[in-house]
Amino acid sequence: MDHKVAQLLEMGATAAQARAALKQYKDVMAAAERIFDGSFDHVRDDDGDIAMSPARDVPEPRKSGMITPEADDDDVEDNDDEDEYDSDDVEDFADYDSDYESKADVGQGMSKADPYAGVFFSKDRREEVIEVEEEPETAFVSEEKEEVKLMTQGQWMKGCPEGGEQSFLFTLYNELSESECRCPNGCDYSVQRQKRDFFPLFSEFSTYTKHLSKIVQRTCLKCSKKFCYACGEPVGSSKYSDQHDCLFHCPNLQGVILGVGLAMLESKFTEDLEQSASDKTRKRRQVQISTPQPLEVDVEEDDDFYPPISQTKKMKLGIGYAGDAREDTSGQLEALAAQRAKDEKLSKLLSDIRVFLPSIHRAGGGKPSDFLVHPTALAHLRRRFNFVSSQLLRNDSLTDMSDRSVLYFELLNWLETISCHEALASMMAMPIMVVTSVKSINSRKSSTSHIRERTIVYEGSSGPRELLEAIVIQAQAALKGLEPIKIEEEETVEMSEEQKRITNDDKGKGKDVNKAVAEENEKLLGFCTRILATARAIDRSLRDLKGDAFVDRLHTSLPKIPGSASAGEDRQVVDAGDTEESAQKAYIEWANRVRFEYCDLTVSSSDTNDDVPNYKFYYNNEARMLASSDIPKRSLAIAKELAVLTTNLPVAWNSSVFLRVDETRVDIIKALITGPEGTPYLFDVFLGPSYNHAPPSVKYMTTNGGKFRFNPNLYQDGKVCLSLLGTWSGPGWIAGKSTLLQVLISIQSMILCEEPYLNEPGWATAAGTPQSKAYSANVRRMVVKTAMLGNLRNPPEPFADVIRTHFRLKARSIMKQLDEWLQQDDGRPIDAANQGGSYKAVAGSSSAGFTKDVDELKGLLQKLIDGENIENGDGSGTA
Repeated sequence: MDHKVAQLLEMGATAAQARAALKQYKDVMAAAERIFDGSFDHVRDDDGDIAMSPARDVPEPRKSGMITPEADDDDVEDNDDEDEYDSDDVEDFADYDSDYESKADVGQGMSKADPYAGVFFSKDRREEVIEVEEEPETAFVSEEKEEVKLMTQGQWMKGCPEGGEQSFLFTLYNELSESECRCPNGCDYSVQRQKRDFFPLFSEFSTYTKHLSKIVQRTCLKCSKKFCYACGEPVGSSKYSDQHDCLFHCPNLQGVILGVGLAMLESKFTEDLEQSASDKTRKRRQVQISTPQPLEVDVEEDDDFYPPISQTKKMKLGIGYAGDAREDTSGQLEALAAQRAKDEKLSKLLSDIRVFLPSIHRAGGGKPSDFLVHPTALAHLRRRFNFVSSQLLRNDSLTDMSDRSVLYFELLNWLETISCHEALASMMAMPIMVVTSVKSINSRKSSTSHIRERTIVYEGSSGPRELLEAIVIQAQAALKGLEPIKIEEEETVEMSEEQKRITNDDKGKGKDVNKAVAEENEKLLGFCTRILATARAIDRSLRDLKGDAFVDRLHTSLPKIPGSASAGEDRQVVDAGDTEESAQKAYIEWANRVRFEYCDLTVSSSDTNDDVPNYKFYYNNEARMLASSDIPKRSLAIAKELAVLTTNLPVAWNSSVFLRVDETRVDIIKALITGPEGTPYLFDVFLGPSYNHAPPSVKYMTTNGGKFRFNPNLYQDGKVCLSLLGTWSGPGWIAGKSTLLQVLISIQSMILCEEPYLNEPGWATAAGTPQSKAYSANVRRMVVKTAMLGNLRNPPEPFADVIRTHFRLKARSIMKQLDEWLQQDDGRPIDAANQGGSYKAVAGSSSAGFTKDVDELKGLLQKLIDGENIENGDGSGTA
């Protein structure tokens, strides 16, 4: 009894649960199965009293029998008398989604039950699991003549449990690591299975499958008939066409191969991630700046988690563009080559494991295990493959994915294969449970090894199909950017001898460059097309297997493709709620939906003979000049930019970035950046003819008609001083590398700071001085008059809806902020130039003007809260 209790304790059960289970089920495996399915969760050992009866009457568990389709008829007949498996046991493997879909609310009756409740469970779900980590054993595998580590039970069972997964995983591990495998022909011959047979962790997956193919077919020493070492059933007399065909014989083999293979994949992927993080820490971007000199900060030597850093004193500073800077970009080619080598190895591993995924569309026809899928197959995919796929699908750079296409193409193959099988397809819609915290409980020693227990907290996150949709949006944006690229066939014209001579002399000039650009364009185009094709194939398969209702339900949770702001669609009113917390949550959700949209930025022209449209845009003339141009390299750069911008614009309660891109001219962009005080600032952005060899053109538009200067880096004439744009000294634009997103974030985080006075290099250390306070007070007066009141009265297109919703959701917070600004105000009139020196008051402004502007602004904000219309400057009204 004590030995059995010890076994259950090593599996993760409590002493009370072990004794209670063993009292009802004498067999250790049967007791463990009931413990892991929750039958003894109520048993507690707080006061020494142990409840000895389970929470509910549970029937004695049946053995999970498997029927192998390919057994010969004569072999089956020989085994009729000894067959210990009931044909009804096939039900254990028939309904692969039952563990999940049966969780619908049975108490409410079938009419009210949600048939997909277990699949589309909330991403707010949180699970706390105790996982056991054991010291791995090692064993010598004679077939391969190699000493290897063996997979522990803790490694095998790792992950967030669902339904009856734990019992299936536990049963398969114990069956293949320590039980006897009897000859199915009734001759009393048996072979003792050992952990080293099915659970060795070789360095290569191919070595593992080669090892299994050598041992899985056994010949009985008494009756000389063959049987499967994994399931104990007869093996057909027909010879396999391939040495690995024997590995498709039964569900047991499928379960263990996927489990061990995906564990290898997870380990390899994690190792690559850790190495990449270590490389980035060891070789950071080295920027040499003349001033200021940083102070070294001591970091404990034994603190491996936090790398040593150097940092200046804790103080407010400006953007620090004093002095020249030089970036060290050495080693980039080596790093890319190293990444490519890692991706190729990972892709090869994925490809090798994918062979053993259940697939009824397999070349040459389905195998036995394709039709009879082991219940642990879905568990392994959810726990291990989902970790790898979610990390890769969360990549926010379509360019990086395209460059790593060898890996991503294989990932797409996996997603298509999974979605095509009834047993696995539901996984595409299920939220992925990710680790959010790990806490060690205790450490103890058993008779065989050292055991450490940890509490793992899992939380729901986006599922595979939802993550793929974010990449679909990027791919669609990139294709829109590539639209201007048109390859037209040249007409064949007979040339004179002189023309032929000149052509031969010029042949090759610029040809290599154009060819390289065309190849890169085609590569990105092909990658984006494949992503869209995969998404369509997955949805088509899910409709065939799960029905329209399933797919429609899935699509409601997918991120939406940015629409057109000029399409006239009804905008849903966002409710801010009664608290600031609810307002913040509503704001983030709303801003994420509308941060990027295509719209019509053209304006009507009186010249009916002019085919080139005009734009309500500072760079209208420059844009019109490029109307008929086709610059492949520029189009490629813009396509990459759009792919990133669609899903990666920063959104936060304190500051967000909104973009509107012309639906026919993706090089014409308007940006709205909200500052830390909730103020919207408008910018016109043009991606010129030499983009991205040269930086974009950016013009600041919130200047009160060229009168106000809100910041040392934002001039009255709209000039934006930023080293990335080449308008100030410092780290500049890197051709082909720097991005518009970097520019937008630089404006957001550096220029629009809480103490703008510090952005002037000569004043960078003047935090908290009277001059800085006076500068900020003057900025606040201009902000209220122009950026707040002006934008509310006459919201600039195409951001009218964004501005009104922004102010309505933040109204209460802004009104509190206005009261604080009134208390901090120094009573001076507005200084339009705002150069930090002597005041040049704006005509008509006064100390009382700020109070009047604040009162008017509060009135407008209150109207927004009450749902009333605000009259525009032209007499029209909007809510």
